[in-house]
Parts: sequence; C-alpha cells; structure tokens
Amino acid sequence: MNEMKFETKVIHVGGEPDPTTGAIMPPIYQTSTYVQSSPGEHKGYEYTRSHNPTRSRLEECLASIENAKHCLVTASGLSASSLIMHMLPKGSKVICGDDVYGGTYRLFSKVFPDIHHYQFVDTTNLSKLEKEIETTKPALIWLETPTNPLLKISDIAAISKMAKKVGALTVVDNTFMSPFFQNPLDHGADIVLHSMTKFINGHSDVVGGAMMMNSTELRDKLFFYQNAIGPCQSPFDSWLVLRGIKTLAIRMKAHEQNAMRIAQFLEQHPKVERVVYPGLASHPQHDLGRKQMKGFGGMITFFLKGGIEESRRFLENVKLFSLAESLGGVESLVDHPAIMTHASIPKNVRESLGIYDNLIRLSVGIEDCEDLMKDLEKAFSKS
Repeated sequence: MNEMKFETKVIHVGGEPDPTTGAIMPPIYQTSTYVQSSPGEHKGYEYTRSHNPTRSRLEECLASIENAKHCLVTASGLSASSLIMHMLPKGSKVICGDDVYGGTYRLFSKVFPDIHHYQFVDTTNLSKLEKEIETTKPALIWLETPTNPLLKISDIAAISKMAKKVGALTVVDNTFMSPFFQNPLDHGADIVLHSMTKFINGHSDVVGGAMMMNSTELRDKLFFYQNAIGPCQSPFDSWLVLRGIKTLAIRMKAHEQNAMRIAQFLEQHPKVERVVYPGLASHPQHDLGRKQMKGFGGMITFFLKGGIEESRRFLENVKLFSLAESLGGVESLVDHPAIMTHASIPKNVRESLGIYDNLIRLSVGIEDCEDLMKDLEKAFSKS
C-alpha cells in the first residue's frame, strides 16, 4: 500500500469492499460486543470501546496517509491530547508553543497543571528554544505548526532533533495542514495529532481526534489509556470520517487555491491592516513553510483597521462566510478568536501573543472564489 499515491490511499486503504457481501462501501459495525466461540477466543474483537472493525478501517487509512505504522482515533481532538498527557509520568515537564488552540491552552493550564509542569514558549525562536530545552529537559515538546490563530511555523526537524538530545518526545498538532500538506513524522516527530473534526472529515458533521506514530511502544501505551479511560470514537462517526476522507486530496487543493487568492485580495485591501498566510512572501516563516510543507492550506488570519466595533460590524455582515467556531469544512467560516475559539485564554496573555480584538480568522471553503471575495467586500463596506 505504501507505493500508492495519496489520492489513491484515501479511497482504497481501509476502504476495501466488504468481503462478505461485496459492498463497495464497507458496512458500519454498529455493535457494542462480539460473540466468542470459547472464553477468550474471538475474531480480534471483544468490545467496541477497545476495538471496532469500522474504526480499524479508519485507523488503517489514516496511518497510511501520515506515513505512520500506527493510528488511534478518539472521540475528539482534545481527548487525544488528554491521552497523551495521561501517558506521561506524573510531574513531567512539558514545553508547549505559546500560540496554540484555546482548548489546548485550557487543557494544559486548567486541567493538568497539578499533574505536569507546563512552559509556554515561542517555538519559532530556535536559539531561545534550544536553551530552554537544555535547561528544562522536558519529557515532551508540544508543537502546533502552523499555529492557531497566528499561523506561526515551527521547524519540526530542528526541534525534533533538539528533543531527542534530551530524550523528549515531540508531538505535532497537524490539524491546520492535514496529512495532505504536511507529514511531521517524516521530519522526526514522534506523534502527530489531528482534530479530525476539521479538514480530515471536512463536512462539519463529526467530532473526532486521531494520533499517528511509528513507535509500537508509544501506540501500546496510548491504547492502554484509551481503553482504560474510554474516549473511543463511535462506529458511525468512524464511518462518516471514512466517507469524508475520500475527498481529502481534492478538497485541500481547492481550499489552498481559494485561500491564496483571498489572501492576496486582503493584502491589497485598504481596510486591512495586515494579512498572515503561509503562502504569502510576507509571512515571516514563508521559506520554512515551503521547505517542510507541500502546500499552504486554507486558513488565513488578518487584522482589520479598527477595533472591536469594526470587527463586530464586519462579522455581522458576512453571509457566505458563516460566523462559527471550528474550521476545515467545505463551507467557509469566519471566527473572532478573542471572543470565540480563544476566549479561554486570558486577555493579557492573548494580547501578549498578538491576538487582538481586530484579529479575524478565516477558514476558506471550496465555494466559488469570486463569490467569497464579493461577500468579504460587502462586509468591509459595512465596517
């Protein structure tokens, strides 16, 4: 299967016809338990919290497109993050990027602070990060690249090399790029994490998480905690993601094509202060992005000229860009991180990172790009 191209893998790996009936779309194994021929003798499945044939197919497909040996899927991206934290010995030191998804920040700063020690640092500054790693000697380094919402890019290969010197694991949240545009394991990362809710599923109708890795030891540790704690993904949701993933390649190409045009449009707009998009030459880590990514994705951050009132008027007047949390669906979404996705981060911390009240985040969908730009222009005229 490894010799297949990405576009073929998403359709055929884990998507083989049902051997019993020949159904081209494998059935959903909507069952909680499995009959055993004798105590402890079964066909590989005992209880769906532990294993499920539909979930197994999805894990096989996801591992193949992330160039991984193993995959575990969970009920949400945050449940996958939680399992990684549970896997660490109590009192572990964790270095985390300073600009991360608000739910990740909340999980580390509010749920696990009495169990592990967290330091939030700028992982794009390699010299300072290296000193921090050498001093702290963390058990784990947590990267988002590009970050949410400032789209900062960290050097996965360089940081993974630093981590290995002190025996630390490197985890990369690859949600924004999807496996189509970036494969962190190929650059030395130990675990890749995704919120499958976003681009992998792509249709805004499933919540799910995934972890991919090459180490069997890591896989077994994480599976133990998943089975013990129970945040497994349901068979139906696994089937939905298997369906959605078939179009991942063509969707990501369309997301990027639209995002590039809209980023260029915004960069020239008189009501826009600044645009952040990895595909623009103006992005501070544009060259690094070209080196470790195969494309630039569908996420754009920009700063309106003005403040909260101008932002509110703009957001109230978009129509095709739906005002909603989340991202990565076929439909375009617009988000105000300070009020919505990153509200769990204290205002002073947000602003120290550059998340101001005039920051707008776009998840560019796959609609006609001219229609999307007209929608933005109309909203600008009201702001």
